[in-house]
Amino acid sequence: MFTGIIETTGTIAAVEPREGTTRIAITASTVASRLRKGDSIAVSGTCLTALEMEPPIFYADLAAETIARTSLGGLKPGSVVNLELPTAAGAPLGGHIVQGHVDGRGELLSFDPVQEAADSELTDWWLRVRVPENTRPYMVEKGSIAIEGISLTIATWDGENVGVAILPHTRNVTNLRVLKPGDPVNVEADVMIKLAVDQRRQPMSQVTLEYLLANGY
Repeated sequence: MFTGIIETTGTIAAVEPREGTTRIAITASTVASRLRKGDSIAVSGTCLTALEMEPPIFYADLAAETIARTSLGGLKPGSVVNLELPTAAGAPLGGHIVQGHVDGRGELLSFDPVQEAADSELTDWWLRVRVPENTRPYMVEKGSIAIEGISLTIATWDGENVGVAILPHTRNVTNLRVLKPGDPVNVEADVMIKLAVDQRRQPMSQVTLEYLLANGY
């Protein structure tokens, strides 16, 4: 489990298509030295498995489903990704519960400073993202959303697009600073809202342990 509090960013060093999977190499010295083979790590909000470590680089594989559903399919050398290690048991939940199970690709519509004339490192920013259709039923104004793995609060919702206020710190320490309009972004809805909506869609008797496990809860 993750909380959407990005620890650092990494840079894609290589993308190697293989039979059935695609292997990516990520340069991130502060993270690679702490990983062990088999550890989970959220890469721009997508839960991956660390396979090899050669600090400052670590490697992970992308399945065909991951490439089809997430923004990771567009990675190339030089791309910047957000990184978060799993939350330790008993650790404070600084953001919200993020599974690393991306619901779909959204589209970054705009990312603008609130004050055009202000220092870009100091001003607040306003982010607008078109949410993938399958995730729209779970959008709630003032609710939580993970965009590129970042725990954020929905400030506005018009049925298709979310607006999010971004603090200078969030902009400066995540890959938001290098994204541009039209770029795909990973979107994960709040799992608690998903559970509540799904419960209302069917009788409670159908919400079983097997159902919850099958749907990633």
